[in-house]
Amino acid sequence: MSWLSSLGSVGSVLRVIILVIEVLFVFNLMILVHEWGHFLAARWRGLKVDAFYIWFGKPLWKKTINGVEYGLGCIPAGGFVKLPQMAPMDAIEGGSMSDEPLPPIKPLDKIIVAFAGPLFSFGLACTFALLVSWLGKPQTESFVTTTIGYVAADSPAAKAGLKVGDNILRIDGAPIRRFEGFVDSVRWGIISSEGKSIDFEVERDGKLLPAIPVASEWPDLDEEKHAWWEVIFKRPALREVGISGKETPMVGKVQADSPAAEAGLLANDELLKVDGLPLFTRVQLADYLENKSGQLVKLTVRRAGKELSISLTPRVPDKHPADFTRPMAGIVWHATGERKLAYPSVREQISDAARSMASMISKLVWSNSDISPAHMSGPVGIGRVYYNLLQDPAALLQILWFSVVLNVNLAIMNMLPFPVLDGGHITMAIAEAIRRRPLHSRVLEWVQTACALTLFGFLIFVTLKDTGDIFMGGGKKASSLEEFGWLPADKRAPAKLPVK
Repeated sequence: MSWLSSLGSVGSVLRVIILVIEVLFVFNLMILVHEWGHFLAARWRGLKVDAFYIWFGKPLWKKTINGVEYGLGCIPAGGFVKLPQMAPMDAIEGGSMSDEPLPPIKPLDKIIVAFAGPLFSFGLACTFALLVSWLGKPQTESFVTTTIGYVAADSPAAKAGLKVGDNILRIDGAPIRRFEGFVDSVRWGIISSEGKSIDFEVERDGKLLPAIPVASEWPDLDEEKHAWWEVIFKRPALREVGISGKETPMVGKVQADSPAAEAGLLANDELLKVDGLPLFTRVQLADYLENKSGQLVKLTVRRAGKELSISLTPRVPDKHPADFTRPMAGIVWHATGERKLAYPSVREQISDAARSMASMISKLVWSNSDISPAHMSGPVGIGRVYYNLLQDPAALLQILWFSVVLNVNLAIMNMLPFPVLDGGHITMAIAEAIRRRPLHSRVLEWVQTACALTLFGFLIFVTLKDTGDIFMGGGKKASSLEEFGWLPADKRAPAKLPVK
């Protein structure tokens, strides 16, 4: 959609509209497949189907075909198939559309119909996973590495003795195979930890070190205070220890008349070393240049597979905020760095997605970690992820990968034994089979209604958090690139020599 940029503000608006439509299409596809599973199973087992709806609330559109009312609700938060012979939901979905008494159905039929939704979601996840295993999944170096690329000064990691270049093998005894992600990752190992300290097992210079205990609390992160109303939208902070993964800095573009431009750096150049020191992250270069104003710095650069040496002299930008004094090179970093396609098997993708969901649920219910329901997302948060992924150059591949994770999560969540969810229907059907008679319909309706209202309340809660991420996320705003500028050599003020 790059052509839309030529239309100015109109193009920007059209771009947003198109992205929103694409998000709704992807989201609705998953809902449709899940509910279609219930619908087809109900028809197969001979159940009465009153309605088939995508989304909830007052219908924006509806039409009756062969006795089934099909419709689109006004609240984009799910969907349902109205099956009056299953557990009653009259208070939420309305009464039955037929006055004729309906015969009771067997518990086995209820189980089959309830299980069909998660089964179809799982099948859709497998379909997406098959496509990902064929087309590939873009992965950045900082995502898949297990090597520390940056250690923040005065952070718990720095105080404990973790260093740039350390290769992380285990966290609290759990094996590590990547830096980011929800399973077997450094990030998850940190945020899901439960004790006052986190044990890191690392390899340094080829030698395995004894476990290094790192404090799980970072007092500096707790200093920021919020107004009472901000707490409604803000998520609680998750544990951090002040490290990030190794990434080879890649140039996105260079600013005109900057030291980088004068030195001949080009887009897609990868910076390997500075004055002979290996670079593990872009932050490391910024820190190194802080005390090198007016001094010649030698960079080892990889360009088109070949290494070359480039020298530049960092300086304070000619245009900068009043309180800014740091020398810069004038490099605009590539958003992701080099990405390579990985081709994970269907089994690996499904297994990782299922394990991540199971780990999240266990940490929510049975652990002493900082993870809480306030860290979960609803339709708005999921839509935001899709919106961002659709702007990626490899949007299709990213959407396919995320849809694998989301559909597996949808299947697992719906199988939880909570009334209103499919797992709740299955649990009640099993109870009915054990009792050998139907559960009391009036009591069942009250339970269903109470649980449905609880679920809607939870959706409102996480939606407030998702909204906070959009409008209040990011903390303190950093200086934007527009605040910095460079002048040609013949228009610059004479450089000030350092005072001896």
